[in-house]
Amino acid sequence: MEKKDFEAWLDNISITFLSLTDLQKNETLDHLISLSGAVQLRHLSNNLEILLKRDFLKLLPLELSFYLLKWLDPQTLLTCCLVSKQWNKVISACTEVWQTACKNLGWQIDDSVQDPLHWKKVYLKAILRMKQLKDHEAFETSSLIGHSARVYALYYKDGLLCTGSDDLSAKLWDVSTGQCIYGIQTHTCATVKFDEQKLVTGSFDNTVACWEWSSGAKTQHFRGHTGAVFSLDYNDELDILVSGSADFTVKVWALSTGTCLNTLTGHTEWVTKVVLQKCKVKSLMHSPGDYILLSADKYEIKIWPIGREINCKCLKTLSVSEDRSISLQPRLHFDGKYIVCSSALGLYQWDFASYDILRVIKPSDVSNVSLLGFGEIFALLFDNRYLYIMDLRTEKLISRWPLPEYRKSKRGSSFLAGETSWLNGLNGQNDMGLVFATSMPDHSIHLVLWKEHG
Repeated sequence: MEKKDFEAWLDNISITFLSLTDLQKNETLDHLISLSGAVQLRHLSNNLEILLKRDFLKLLPLELSFYLLKWLDPQTLLTCCLVSKQWNKVISACTEVWQTACKNLGWQIDDSVQDPLHWKKVYLKAILRMKQLKDHEAFETSSLIGHSARVYALYYKDGLLCTGSDDLSAKLWDVSTGQCIYGIQTHTCATVKFDEQKLVTGSFDNTVACWEWSSGAKTQHFRGHTGAVFSLDYNDELDILVSGSADFTVKVWALSTGTCLNTLTGHTEWVTKVVLQKCKVKSLMHSPGDYILLSADKYEIKIWPIGREINCKCLKTLSVSEDRSISLQPRLHFDGKYIVCSSALGLYQWDFASYDILRVIKPSDVSNVSLLGFGEIFALLFDNRYLYIMDLRTEKLISRWPLPEYRKSKRGSSFLAGETSWLNGLNGQNDMGLVFATSMPDHSIHLVLWKEHG
């Protein structure tokens, strides 16, 4: 057929085809396909690919592709990455999508890192760790053996765990290896705290002592309490040591000389916790940078100003029950902005600027849990049977880990949280090392550690 005749025929057929119903059009196409040979079928196949399978990620500008991808959940995006190399490349390059996915999991985000592939890898690592937590498979256990009597005091810092025992010794352990680095002869330890050079101990003999790690020598002795010293804290910059005792008092000492600078009264129960911390918020009573002392007994938390000039008057007394029907658990969190403690009523969080109660968190799954650590994203809790992780954004428990029959302590000195930076958000680097330690009836130390990433 001549080209001119063919074009006239094609125009006529096209007009007729457009007047048909959809069913008639389909029947016409079926008939034409049945008459087609291999060349025509191959041509049809190639053109249908172009007409029907339009790759919008390839056709759209990158900014529009990113906008559309934001509406998909991460699991769907991972599936989309399998469509083609081009899709994988575009989806992996959407930094904001993966950063948001990480934030939703409780991950810390460093916005200065703009490598898109980095955030997809972080998300994959995060989703694995969160699955391990949900499946109760994120931790492992270990033990430290070396004391010959009850271990009353524990303190953890930078991968090192200090233990104080009734066997009149204190030991410093490398948690990662389980090796004892130092062991020195002391008095009976009710509480301990250390740094690179020294160990400070509070004792059932009513005194506080400072020891040198390298030689084991006692470098200072603090005498003045008339009851066991259950808690202590110190600050080298201020040259101050504070101690809380069974004699219902808090004493402030000159760290270098052992001189008692002040005795703070007002507690009517054993003072089981003292915390010396720099204030981070402004109020009528304190400014950012001021040093603040918190002391806690069975029912109350007292707040004191402190500095080089020692003239302390209690700023505020906090409690969860006016009639003292509810006692506080012997753990206290204070980071300069918030005060948190636990009781049978739940977790109480106070705003340090106003002293107002911000919230009371009562886990629905369990009752009477105690506080170990409190952060911006997660809280670490425990009871007689389990260690718990709570997502503070939803106030739901997201993981638990079984605990052995550990030694109970009314003062809270025989158990502690390990690394706590992950409570402000995991980042793939801070989920390692010690999670929890407690002393056992057989005088060993039970450790709960992060399991290495898969």
